Amino acid sequence: MATDTAKISQLKSAVANLDQISESEKTGFVNLVSRYLSGEAQQVEWSKIQTPTDEVVVPYDTLAPTPEDPEETKKLLDKLVVLKLNGGLGTTMGCTGPKSVIEVRNGLTFLDLIVIQIENLNKKYGCSVPLLLMNSFNTHDDTQKIVEKYSNSNIEIHTFNQSQYPRLVVDDFVPLPSKGHTDKDGWYPPGHGDVFPSLKNSGKLDALLSQGKEYVFVANSDNLGAVVDLSILILVPILTFDFRVLVFATEILNHLIRNKNEYCMEVTPKTLADVKGGTLISYEGKVQLLEIAQVPDQHVNEFKSIEKFKIFNTNNLWVNLKAIKRLVEADALKMEIIPNPKEVDGVKVLQLETAAGAAIKFFDHAIGINVPRSRFLPVKATSDLLLVQSDLYTLVDGFVIRNPARTIPANPSIDLGPEYKKVANFLSRFKSIPSIIELDSLKVAGDVWFGAGITLKGKVSIVAKSGVKLEIPDGAVLQNKEINGPEDL
Repeated sequence: MATDTAKISQLKSAVANLDQISESEKTGFVNLVSRYLSGEAQQVEWSKIQTPTDEVVVPYDTLAPTPEDPEETKKLLDKLVVLKLNGGLGTTMGCTGPKSVIEVRNGLTFLDLIVIQIENLNKKYGCSVPLLLMNSFNTHDDTQKIVEKYSNSNIEIHTFNQSQYPRLVVDDFVPLPSKGHTDKDGWYPPGHGDVFPSLKNSGKLDALLSQGKEYVFVANSDNLGAVVDLSILILVPILTFDFRVLVFATEILNHLIRNKNEYCMEVTPKTLADVKGGTLISYEGKVQLLEIAQVPDQHVNEFKSIEKFKIFNTNNLWVNLKAIKRLVEADALKMEIIPNPKEVDGVKVLQLETAAGAAIKFFDHAIGINVPRSRFLPVKATSDLLLVQSDLYTLVDGFVIRNPARTIPANPSIDLGPEYKKVANFLSRFKSIPSIIELDSLKVAGDVWFGAGITLKGKVSIVAKSGVKLEIPDGAVLQNKEINGPEDL
């Protein structure tokens, strides 16, 4: 124990000399490391886990309808703030700058679509829903320049930075910047669990409360399904029939206010693609997020089962602003710590992070709402980009809407090889995105190039032999095909 005390004492001295960060960041960091060293229990007692009831995880279709009076809807929406987590870079997809500026469809970026959606919402109801972007030190400067182009929009856009913490050298628990690494590599943003203290420390929380705002809707900027309102009857010319999309996020807000729920996590039914995602459980009388890292080894397969744990966290969160203020001021948000080991120039370092979903257990009357899968459409890789740029979706008023011509509820599974990992390479290899309405699965690997107007159906595998350039001709229709060379076309 003495060694841990000595480590913290040494750490405090080193952190005190880091001029690049604020006093609140220094305190937050030291407290996080202290909690980590104290070895707070991360695992749960498996026998105490209970499946949440419908009172705890509310079925979406049981929510009371939104008030029909537009004035009532306006009053409801005027209590809302939208906050998008904008700290991530597009590096994994081969892009520089914030991930939110990657073009998703029709030349529009994630950020463009978010702004268009909220613009339409404010225009439709005459309300004033502001947009907050939580940046990291990695994305702040670029984002400040980018948001200038929205200066003529009818929405208030605010930006603030999440905390900047020093990476810890594993060998001696000294901050990496104290050893001369003063560039960006010496620092890290400590996960989206930091959204709550950063909202308070930035002054944004008090400003929003003074404007009469009550709830914040927090979502990842790359989740195209995380929209505030989508209750529209539309005729889409490129489709063969009209369709009605009814996703009343206003119903969620209405439910939370009426039932005094301080926190709500949107969950959705788990598929085999989501088995590692966190799930909601009832534990010792509280609703709690259970992540795979907390699961004892002997129960991991049970955790991954879609029979026992049927839902997972979308990271669409609705949180009461006054409750955030109360809990941050009391330093009560002690979420599970996620240790993330890294290496910088051959030096082993540790960054300690927290997740916003894990905060659910600290809020009063916290619930989950089991929402349709349409509210979870993340773009994490070019395989996801292929889905949203294809005829499987269309774009209406900033909303990415699924084509009803596809009758199968699940999206096709897409597996693209490393040649497609970077967005620029992905785009160069398709003359146009194929039609995939009737596709079940697609596997592409090797030096494969797609022509225009291609249709893919059923199960398609295209794996070019090493050293062979494989070109799929314009207008090709591939159905349940396995292609390894030109002779298979």
